[in-house]
Order: sequence, then C-alpha cells, then structure tokens
Amino acid sequence: MSQPQPKYRRVLLKLSGEMMKGKESFGLDHDSVHFISSEIKSVFDAGIQVGVVIGGGNIFRGNSDAAKNMKRAMADQIGMLATVINSLMLQDALEQMGVPVRVQTAIPITQVAEQHIRRRAIRHMEKGRVVIFGAGTGNPFFTTDTAAALRAAEIEADILLKGTKVDGVYTADPRKDPNAKFLPTCSYTRALNENLKVMDAAAIALCRESNIPLLVYNLAKPGNTLAALVDGSIGTLVTGETDND
Repeated sequence: MSQPQPKYRRVLLKLSGEMMKGKESFGLDHDSVHFISSEIKSVFDAGIQVGVVIGGGNIFRGNSDAAKNMKRAMADQIGMLATVINSLMLQDALEQMGVPVRVQTAIPITQVAEQHIRRRAIRHMEKGRVVIFGAGTGNPFFTTDTAAALRAAEIEADILLKGTKVDGVYTADPRKDPNAKFLPTCSYTRALNENLKVMDAAAIALCRESNIPLLVYNLAKPGNTLAALVDGSIGTLVTGETDND
C-alpha cells in the first residue's frame, strides 16, 4: 500500500525558542535541538519545501523580567539577536543530518548569515534547501509570530505550521482548565474575537489577509510534524471558513 502523500508543496514552520531548551531553565538543550531538527528533516525528506521561523525566548525575551528596566525597542533588538543564535544552532544540527540549509536574517549580519531577500529565499527552497529566517521582522514591537506570518506570505507558503506543546487550540488553557474544549477547526475571526492565544492578533490578521491556513499542533510528539501535513485529524486548522466544531 502506498504511503499517504503530503498535501502541501511549501510550508513555513514557526517554533518557539522555548522548544530549544527542553527541560533546561535557560539556553539550548542538545537533545531538544536534535529532536526538532529530526522533525524538520522528515518534512524535507518527504519532498516538501521548508521555511522556519524560530523565537528567542530561551535566551532573551523583550517582555521578560530581565528586560523590565530597558526601553522596549532595545529589549526587542536583543531578542531578535537571540533568534539568530537559535537559527544558527538549528542550521548546524540540520547540516550534520545532511540537510542543506541557509539562514537569512532581517538584520544584516553577513559574516554569519545571508541578509533576507524574498526572491533568494524562494530560490533556495526551489533548489532543495531549508531556509531559516532569523531576527524576526527586523523591527521592534513585532513578535516572531508576526514574523512567521509575514515570511509565510512572502514565500507564498501553502500553510503556516505552529509547533507547540499542546495538541492544538482549546477554548481555554487545558493545563489550567479541565473543562477546556479542543477545537479541530477554528476561524481567524473566532481566534481574534475570543482571544484564543493561537498567535498574536497581528499575525492572525496577516494570515487572514493573505489567505494562509494556520495549523496549530503538538510538535513534542515524535513524527507529528510530517503527520500533520498528511493527516487532517492532527492539530487545529485555522482558516477563514466557518467553524465546524
């Protein structure tokens, strides 16, 4: 029996920096980085073009206690540099697995990565390279969620994946509310109106305007990343269509 085929040609995967630290309280955990890289490699090996946006919260977050006495713009710039560290770490891990990778940054750091150029990023993916987008949007006051939605729109991704530690979108935080209801589907409008914490409002609005479906799923389960692109029952699909939950 033939294996199910992925539904998508090009995807953008959004990862939080916290996924990189594993059980550590701070920084990078080798096993976690290896696991994430393996999940990305499985998608790449399936012939899907892959872009990645990763946060920097495991190293520095602009709205953290460590930044409370700083000007927001400066704190956010430090946070953007933290995403570059994560991007380079992920690049190294993927390359050790035999996956060709390019890192592009919104802030020019040409000694370690390419400057982000939309057409070049698309060309890299067409040539069979994973592209990791670092430094957010390059501007303070914008989250990496917004950066992911922006890059997904720029590269004309078929879908935006948001890897989390829960199975998808719930009506409340399932870790705090035992009555929280899982939503297999959700509209952009509902996510915004009910503040479901899918992504920040700017990111959701950009996905809605660009008509890019958003799939929120549990990245922590081995094999889930590729399965989410094949099996329609995994995660929560957020689109412009009316909810079916």
